[in-house]
Amino acid sequence: MEKFKKSILIVIISSLMGGTFGAGSYYFFASDNLNQTNKEYNKEIKFTNYVVDTTDVLVPKGLNFINTSKKVTPTVVHIRTTYQGKNSVGRSPFEDMFRDFFGDRYYEREREAPKQRGSGSGVILSKDGYIVTNNHVVDNASEIEVLLNDNRTFKATIEGTDPTTDLAVIKIDARNLPFSNFGNSNKLQIGEWVLAIGSPFEFRSTVTAGIVSAKARNIGILRDKNNLQIESFIQHQAPVNPGNSGGALVDLAGNLVGINTAIASRTGSFTGYSFAVPSNLVKKVYNDLVEFGVVQRALLGISIQDVNAEMAKEYDIPVLFGVRIASVNDGGGADDAGLEEGDVVVAINDNDVKNVSNLQEMVAINRPGDKIKVTYIRDGKTRTTIATLKNTLGTIEVIASSNNFKYDGAVFADINKKLKEELDIEGGAQIIEIEKGKWKTSGIAKGFIVTSINKKEVTNVEDLSSMLSQLPKNDGVLVEGIYPNGVKAYYGIGW
Repeated sequence: MEKFKKSILIVIISSLMGGTFGAGSYYFFASDNLNQTNKEYNKEIKFTNYVVDTTDVLVPKGLNFINTSKKVTPTVVHIRTTYQGKNSVGRSPFEDMFRDFFGDRYYEREREAPKQRGSGSGVILSKDGYIVTNNHVVDNASEIEVLLNDNRTFKATIEGTDPTTDLAVIKIDARNLPFSNFGNSNKLQIGEWVLAIGSPFEFRSTVTAGIVSAKARNIGILRDKNNLQIESFIQHQAPVNPGNSGGALVDLAGNLVGINTAIASRTGSFTGYSFAVPSNLVKKVYNDLVEFGVVQRALLGISIQDVNAEMAKEYDIPVLFGVRIASVNDGGGADDAGLEEGDVVVAINDNDVKNVSNLQEMVAINRPGDKIKVTYIRDGKTRTTIATLKNTLGTIEVIASSNNFKYDGAVFADINKKLKEELDIEGGAQIIEIEKGKWKTSGIAKGFIVTSINKKEVTNVEDLSSMLSQLPKNDGVLVEGIYPNGVKAYYGIGW
């Protein structure tokens, strides 16, 4: 029995010694490897905010968003706008009757509505404070405030607007500002990386990245009663949201290649597609507004339509791109250059024309009086001609707000603000001289203000000129207007 107890004790002691030795051996042999692994792992751990310069950041070749952001962000501003409207008290469907009985004092029962506010973005383009943005960001604003990236604020004034491209130029009284440089949007490639910089949702200096998805996009967002809107947007995938309007789209060299304007969305927020006005068009509109206060719009004088497979088959067109001329305006640049209905324009100044938007942009970057080389196909043969572009008045002169327009014996001029207020009209084109011709024959007298043509509103001389140039031949025209004494009149003119 004693021997049995001793045997059991020896086994227990041996087991304990073996376990202790085994555990100690594992720790001895494995500890160096564990410590080595931890040391190597710890070498790769860094605080995310510890980066002091770009040398600590792994940047793929050609994708240095950091330097581009540092370069461009100081040139992008946040724009705050204030709008002041009026609410009418006591208006009813019988307002004209009440006005006849009680006069204008009836309309003194108006009170100011609460102020409304908006916001957007803009890009500084000169060291003395000229800023480009979207027209819809500042349109009808009673006050405009600009907040710079360094937190300084300035009051801004509108230098000029162009609703047909949704662009505007504002000005602040500042000096030595950082500013962006224009890039060449024609050289922008599909698939190229771009950055969008702006103030979405009031978050200032926000940078997003994406690639260029398409060019010369028409998304049907702009409207113009004379059909002079230009939509040739750059489509890209850098996220853009409300507040980004007017902000910068730049290439990775930091050059301005577009002004962010719109998104395609069912929710009102970014869902994959953003659109920017190309920089070549922005540059032209910007220079015009700074120099003249109005855009010097160049026109070829044609109506056009995209070429497609069905049209190519119907008209025996040997290509599936370009634009077909549907009509040519008498006395326009295209008419003078010998272009005809049915011609297919395939290039402007040796740059391929893919669609209507493409051609509109290529023409619009010029000024009236500029000459362009037009390559077109007629009867299956490729030909070229030189066309001199004209303005909406049918001349090559610089347009100003005080310009006069002469047409068939009548000279028209814009009306001043005082006369608009006295007659309670939005605008019009006034006849300041009238001689023998269609206008006088119809019974119209000097002083008459044309306010509409065929029920389409006329707000100024440029409107009138554009409408008259597009009227069909051998057709009657209904002219509506008012005389300075307040007498309204209607005239029918044989065209």
